[in-house]
Amino acid sequence: MSPNRLLLSYALRHPILIVLTVLLGFSSAMFNSVGTTIIVPLVLEFLGQKKLELSKAPPIIQKTMALFEGFEGGDRLLFMVLVVLLAIVLKNIANYVNILVSTDLSKKLINTFRKEGIKLLLDVDLDFYAKTKIGDIINRISQEIGRAANAIKIAIQLFTTVITIFVFVFLLISISWQLTIATSILLLGVFVINQFFVKRSKKFGKILSEKSRGYSGALLEILTGIRLIKSVSNEQYEYQRIENFIDEREQAEFQSQANFAAINPINEVSGILAILAIVFVGKNILLKDSSAEELEAISTVLGIYLFLLFRLLPVISQLNGQRSRFANVSASTAIVADFLRRDNKPIMSNGKNIYTKLSQEIRIENLSFAYPGHQDSVLNGVNLSIPKGTTMALVGASGAGKSTLADLLPRFYDPVEGRITIDGTDLKDYDIRSLRQAMGVVSQDTFLFNNSVRNNIAYGMTDVTEEDIIAAAKRANAYEFIMQLPQGFDTKVGDRGVLLSGGQRQRMAIARALLRNPDILILDEATSALDTVSERLVQQAIDELCRDRTTVVIAHRLSTIQKAHQIVVMDKGQVVEIGTHEELLRKEGYYSRLYKMQFEHNSDGEVKNVVKKELVKTSHEVRTHLTPMIVCLQLVVNDLVDSPQERHELTEEAYHSAVRLLKTLEYLEESSTIKSIA
Repeated sequence: MSPNRLLLSYALRHPILIVLTVLLGFSSAMFNSVGTTIIVPLVLEFLGQKKLELSKAPPIIQKTMALFEGFEGGDRLLFMVLVVLLAIVLKNIANYVNILVSTDLSKKLINTFRKEGIKLLLDVDLDFYAKTKIGDIINRISQEIGRAANAIKIAIQLFTTVITIFVFVFLLISISWQLTIATSILLLGVFVINQFFVKRSKKFGKILSEKSRGYSGALLEILTGIRLIKSVSNEQYEYQRIENFIDEREQAEFQSQANFAAINPINEVSGILAILAIVFVGKNILLKDSSAEELEAISTVLGIYLFLLFRLLPVISQLNGQRSRFANVSASTAIVADFLRRDNKPIMSNGKNIYTKLSQEIRIENLSFAYPGHQDSVLNGVNLSIPKGTTMALVGASGAGKSTLADLLPRFYDPVEGRITIDGTDLKDYDIRSLRQAMGVVSQDTFLFNNSVRNNIAYGMTDVTEEDIIAAAKRANAYEFIMQLPQGFDTKVGDRGVLLSGGQRQRMAIARALLRNPDILILDEATSALDTVSERLVQQAIDELCRDRTTVVIAHRLSTIQKAHQIVVMDKGQVVEIGTHEELLRKEGYYSRLYKMQFEHNSDGEVKNVVKKELVKTSHEVRTHLTPMIVCLQLVVNDLVDSPQERHELTEEAYHSAVRLLKTLEYLEESSTIKSIA
């Protein structure tokens, strides 16, 4: 669909507003022409000229002036004044209402474009985001849609202006078709000159859209990558980069405005020259061979013609300015038209079967996959079976296809060949919403909204109670740290949970998954980026989450998946080994080599260094929890606190510190490296 047809199709969703703009535009043009036609005879009569003899005037002027035939003297003059004033008032009222209607239509289109754009962004597959810069998307939603919707407002103004021009041209032709032909030839030259500026407007509009897109993308990168920028002290470079985008965008905006500013002066000069030329031509056409009796009437007609033409020239100048503005936003219209298309975007087909629960198994049958637009396969001929209630671990080097295989389960992508079935039914036959609601995903990069802890845990759930949320937090080992936050469950966690530690974010994600109680669970390296103490707490929460649940685990640390019912070893997109931990070690194959690389290739010196680091880290954790506990108890024991409420708070703080210390010591006791020293 072309950009202009897109605008029209959306505008036609509001037929009442469209019809209203047509009627108002036509009414404005008619009132304008009536007032303009009467002004010249009114001025002549006001200056004392006798009643005009217009029998030789064009019929349209005769019919207009016939309205005043029944009046004489001052009454005739007063009636003409009232008609002119009424026509001017009605014209301006029609223009004012037309502006309100066009503005309302423009706002409705902006809302419609943005709503459909957001709906589209939620419907497209993840592959769209892999190929499209987030900055480009934000620019289209925030900037380009506004400019494109403004095009319909300009189009309505164009339509109104064109109607006005047609009405004036009709009057001019009725007065003298010869003069009108001469006028058209002169104004055609003005049109040619303006066409040059219209083309420049289109060019500058395209440049402005490109610069706005670059600016939005660069700004988003700076805001999301601010930690990296500061860590390498690269603020000056990023400032210069964004400064260049700002300067280039403002330069494009200036060029666009300068182009607009040149249109009116050129049209004004061209219009004056045209009027002078028409006066000369009109003298030879209308006044030639006229008798003395006809001269007065013809002079009045020529005055009306010139006055109509004088009023028409600004309208033509306005038309040229509107054409230039419309051309300027045409680039945005094209961008929005392409953005709102669905036929050129990856959108997952939806099945009709509502997913209820897993009864037997998940099967992956002869599955192969390549990312859209890429020829190299990421997965080749994968065949697996995951019985209900069991845990399957995926291990292998980076790039082996583990995460890709996990992404196929909730249908973030569809396989190129083969299929995935649940109880014999292809995933494509299930309703996507019901399928994904039955799955829980906990990944290494946990996303939290800048909202309260409560809302983040209950995200996507509408029928949960406060007790459910608290129970999920306790099962995820998150309740204790949540209660220590300033507002507890009402504490806002910042953008992407920046106010929480990595371990705390992971435990909140696990609490979210526990609250959803998923039928199928996917864990994507959920503990790989945590310190030892946080990993211990998170692993305990994961064990609670996985209990009696069908689970797919992706892990680099082999120590976390030794209890899995089956471990699938992947290499270069293929399954190379399957078995339990003990079975795979006995095979002495790929898994055994990975295991030895992680656990058995350390020299004695390396082991001592690891142990030393673990002891220092654990000692630091113990002192961190023990110090506030001792301070709180010392204040209570020495009677340094008088308020019972403050004594209770200090005692409670000491209790929490003791609990944290106990968990740290439990980790110390169970640490394999510490046991090796004993």
